[in-house]
Amino acid sequence: MNSTTPAPTRSARRRFGARAAAVVLAAAALVVAAPLAAQAHVTATPDSANAGGYGTLTFAFSHGCDGSPTKSLAITIPEGLDSVTPTIAAGWDIAVERDGENGPVSLVTYTAQQPVADGLRAALVLGVKYSESAAGETLAFPVDQVCEVGNTNWAEIADAGVDPHSLDAPAPTVTVGEAASDEHGSDHSDTEHASDAEAAGDSSDVSALPLVLGGAGLVLGASALVVALLAFRRARS
Repeated sequence: MNSTTPAPTRSARRRFGARAAAVVLAAAALVVAAPLAAQAHVTATPDSANAGGYGTLTFAFSHGCDGSPTKSLAITIPEGLDSVTPTIAAGWDIAVERDGENGPVSLVTYTAQQPVADGLRAALVLGVKYSESAAGETLAFPVDQVCEVGNTNWAEIADAGVDPHSLDAPAPTVTVGEAASDEHGSDHSDTEHASDAEAAGDSSDVSALPLVLGGAGLVLGASALVVALLAFRRARS
């Protein structure tokens, strides 16, 4: 005896179609939001350096304050640096504050001549020399991001064993290793020149972790989108 499965009613098909459409929208939102969320911090690259070495340190962001355009970044300079030289950036004014008249640089403020809209990436570069005494330390660079409406103070420091990316507003950090030396035990003298030659490329650097997280989010979101679209087509048929 043959039996047949009753065809779904029109209302059932509508309900299924509505659920499928909701899944499609959610999957699309995941595809868009994943890479944005992964880069929702002010980052500093590279995040490691050698004591006694010269380098360029790039501070980058691609978001405002809850959507409000960014007006300025004020970068607090920690102990552990022998010198700090801000790099000129088109469209930005630079102000430098020191500890005392001729003391070390304590604060560098970049002010945008035209506020940077939310969703646009900007990168600002400092030329630095790390102190020999900073070997083995992690230097934090608190950044106050001031927007047309509100501000975000990226100044949280993660406790030992805590992932900094789990914090709401982590400060950019650089881990300083031992001084680099050649086979004769002397420090490399051409480190500064190599860093200067790479300065242009550093302005486009991004942290590897946001790229990995963003890529994973895209793959998962795209997979969910394909499944949802197939379900939606079956519901309509």
